[in-house]
Amino acid sequence: MGKTEKVIIAGLKNNNSKYNYKNSSIEELAELVKSVNGTVVGEVTQSLKNPTTHYLGKGKINQIIELRDKIKFDTVICNDELSPSQQKNLEKELDPVKVIDRTALILDLFAKNARTKEGRLQVELAQHQYLLPRIAGQWSHLERLGGGIGTRGPGETQIETDRRLIRNRIKTIKDQIEKVRKHRKNYRKNRDRSGFLTASIIGYTNAGKSQLLNTLTNSNIESKNRLFSTLDPTTRKLSNKYKLNNNLLLSDTVGFIDKLPTTLVAAFRATLEEIEDSNLIIHVLDISDKELSKKFETSNKILEDLGYDKKPTLIVLNKIDKLKDYKKNINELETNQNSNIVAISALKRMNIEDLVIKLSYITDQIG
Repeated sequence: MGKTEKVIIAGLKNNNSKYNYKNSSIEELAELVKSVNGTVVGEVTQSLKNPTTHYLGKGKINQIIELRDKIKFDTVICNDELSPSQQKNLEKELDPVKVIDRTALILDLFAKNARTKEGRLQVELAQHQYLLPRIAGQWSHLERLGGGIGTRGPGETQIETDRRLIRNRIKTIKDQIEKVRKHRKNYRKNRDRSGFLTASIIGYTNAGKSQLLNTLTNSNIESKNRLFSTLDPTTRKLSNKYKLNNNLLLSDTVGFIDKLPTTLVAAFRATLEEIEDSNLIIHVLDISDKELSKKFETSNKILEDLGYDKKPTLIVLNKIDKLKDYKKNINELETNQNSNIVAISALKRMNIEDLVIKLSYITDQIG
C-alpha cells in the first residue's frame, strides 16, 4: 500500500464461521490499515446468509461506487479472504479502485516488518502461496523470479509459465527456510547446553509483549502501537537485577490476531518454533481490553492447535495503570492456573517484582 492510500473497509455478518463480521474484527482491520500507513475513510458492512459471487450484494457495491465518486478513495479492503473470482468480479465493478482482502493486507504488513533473512523468506513464501491460485487475475511476467525470454516451456501460455516460476520459487524458498531452521535448531541446542532456561513471551497483538521484554531485560526492542511489529524472534537475557536460581532467556514472538489465516501461521513456523523449544510460556494480556476473556481464549486455542498448551505458563495481565480497579478483571478469566497469574504494568514498572517471584517459582520447578 502507498503512504497516503485512502481505504474503504468492508465486512459481512452471518452464521458462517468464515464470513463472520464482528465489531472487534472490523476494528482490528482498521488498525491493520493504519499499520501500513493507510487511512480508513469509510466502512461498509452487510448481513448476508451466504456471500455472493462479488462478496457483497449489489446494493452495497453501489454504495461503494457512490462513495468512490464522492470521496475519491484508492482501495477497498474486505474483512475476509476473497476467492480469486470474487476479487476479480469486485474489481470489475469498482474499477479503477483496487480491491484486496484481509490476507493480502496482513501479508503487506508482514513484508513491511520483516527484518531478518528468515523473516523475509517466510513473508515471500506466504506471498507466493497466496498469489499462485490468483495468477490468472494478476497476469505478470515475473522477470525478477527468473522469467523472461528463454524460460517458457513448449506450448506454455504466459500464465502457465508464471505458475511454474512461482512453484519453482516456492520450492527454493522452502529449501532455504529449512536450512535456516536447522541452523536455528543447532543454535538452540548450544544455548541449552550453556545452562539457560528459555521463556517465550506470547499473546495478542498490542498486549505489551515487547515492552515487557524491554522491562525485564533492560533492552530497547522496538515497541510500537502497531500490529505485528515483531515478526522475528528477539531473544534477550533476563536482567541481572532480577535474581533467579536459573539463568533465563526471554524471546518475543509474533502477536496473535483474529482471523489469522492458517496458511500465514504455517509460513511463520520457524518463528513459532521458539515456543516449542522453550521451557515455559509467558502469556501477556491487556487487562484493560474489553475483550480480555475472548482474547485469552483465542490465544489458548492457538497454543492448543500448535501443541504447546501443556507447557508451564505464567499469565501476565499487563497495563494495570489504565484501570482504577483491575482486580475484578482478573476474575473474568476462566483458568486452572490461578496461582500463576500476575497483574503488572510493564510500562510503569508496577508489580514487576511480583512477576519475578512467580518466574522464580516456576523456573525452580522446571530446573
